[in-house]
Amino acid sequence: MTIYLAVFVACLVFGIPVAFSLGLASVAYLFVNDQWQLMIGFPQKMIAGIDNFVLLTIPFFILAGNLMNSADLTRQIVRFAQFLVGRVRGGLAVVNVVASMMFSGVSGAATAEASAIGAVMIPAMRRDGYNTAYAAALTAAGSILGPLVPPSLSLILYGVLTGTSISDLFLAGIVPAFALCGLLICYALWKARREDHPLPPAVEPDERLGLAVKALPALFLPVIIVGGIRSGIFTPTEAAAVAALYALVIGTLLYRTLNLGQIAQAFYNTATMTAGVMLIVAMASMTAFILGIENIPRIIAAGLLDISDSPWVLILLLNLVLLVLGLFLEPLAALVLAMPILNELFPLLGLDSVQFGIMVVLNLMIGMITPPVGLCLFIVSAIGRQPLEKVAVAILPMIAICLVVLLLVAFVPALTLTLPELVGG
Repeated sequence: MTIYLAVFVACLVFGIPVAFSLGLASVAYLFVNDQWQLMIGFPQKMIAGIDNFVLLTIPFFILAGNLMNSADLTRQIVRFAQFLVGRVRGGLAVVNVVASMMFSGVSGAATAEASAIGAVMIPAMRRDGYNTAYAAALTAAGSILGPLVPPSLSLILYGVLTGTSISDLFLAGIVPAFALCGLLICYALWKARREDHPLPPAVEPDERLGLAVKALPALFLPVIIVGGIRSGIFTPTEAAAVAALYALVIGTLLYRTLNLGQIAQAFYNTATMTAGVMLIVAMASMTAFILGIENIPRIIAAGLLDISDSPWVLILLLNLVLLVLGLFLEPLAALVLAMPILNELFPLLGLDSVQFGIMVVLNLMIGMITPPVGLCLFIVSAIGRQPLEKVAVAILPMIAICLVVLLLVAFVPALTLTLPELVGG
C-alpha cells in the first residue's frame, strides 16, 4: 500500500489529474505485487464501478444545469434575489448568498455554482465598492449550498454506493442548506454594519412582476424532482430526464434565450463533464477494490476503536479525517474511496444512513473551500483576479460558520431527518 500512496501523491504533486493519478497508482500497486490477473481485469473493474442504472441521473442533471446556464438563468436569479432582499446595507452581499441558494436547485455541483454565481456577483460587488477578496470568499462559501439540495451529484453517488433513498437524501439536505444560508446572511449583514457597505440600487416596481415570471419556473425545478420521486410518478433516473427536458422547454419557449448553437454547446459540455465524472468514479472503484484486498477499511476501523469506543469521539475523528480528505480530492472520487472504510465504521456511530450521508457530503464540500488547496477557492480567485492567500484569509470566518452547521448535522438528527419523515409519513 506504501507504493500506491507514494505514486498517488507523486502524481498529484506533478499536476496529473486526479482520475489518472488514481489509475496510475492502482497499476503501480498491481505491478509491484505481481497481480497480473487483476491487471488484465482492470478495464472490467472500471466498467463494473460505473455499471449502475442510477448513475444515469448524473449526465441528465448536468445537462439540465448546462441548459439553464445557457439560458442566462444566473442573471435572472440574481435580479430576482435583489428584488427579494430589497435595499438593506450590504444588500449585494446578501444577494450573493440568496442567489447561491436559489441556483443550488439547478447546478448540483459546487464548482458549477462558484463559476456561474462568481462570474456575475464578484464583478458587481467590486464595482459597488466591496473588497474583492471578501466577494470571492463569500461566493465560494455560498457554492457549497449546491451539493446539499436536489439535484446534488454527490448525494446521488452516496445513495448509489450505500443503497440509501436518493429522495430522502435530497429532502434531508434542505434544512441544513437553509441553516447555512441564514448564518451566511447574518454574517454578511454584520460585516456590512461593521465596514459600512453600500446600499444596493432599488428594483423598479414595474420590473418586479417580470423578474418573478422569469425566475420562478427555474426555481420550481427542485420541486419537480423531489415531488415526482416521492409521489412515485418517476424514478430518480426518470426525474433527471424530466429535469433536462423541463430545462430545454423553459429555455426555448419561456426565456427564448436558447438557440440551436447554445443547445449543441450544452450537450457538448455535458458529454465532457460526464466523461470526467465517470472516469473519476471508475478509477476510484479500482482503488476501493485495492483497499479491500489490503483490508484497509477494517484496519482503520480497528485503529479508531483503539483510540475510543465513544460514538461522539468517533464522529469527531471521522469528521476531521473527511475534512482533510476533502482538501486533496474531488468529492466524487473521495466518496468512492471513503465509503468502503465508512461502511465499516457506520454501525458503530449510531447514525441514520440519511443523516450520515449529509454529514459526509458537507465535510467534503467544506474541504473544497478550505485553504490551501480547496478547488472552489481557485475558481473564485481566478474570477476575482485575487491572490489565493487573500481569499483564503477572507473565507476563514465563513468556514467557521460551515463547521457549526456540520456539528449540528452530526449531533442533531432532527435537522436532517425531520423533513424526510414528514414528507414520507
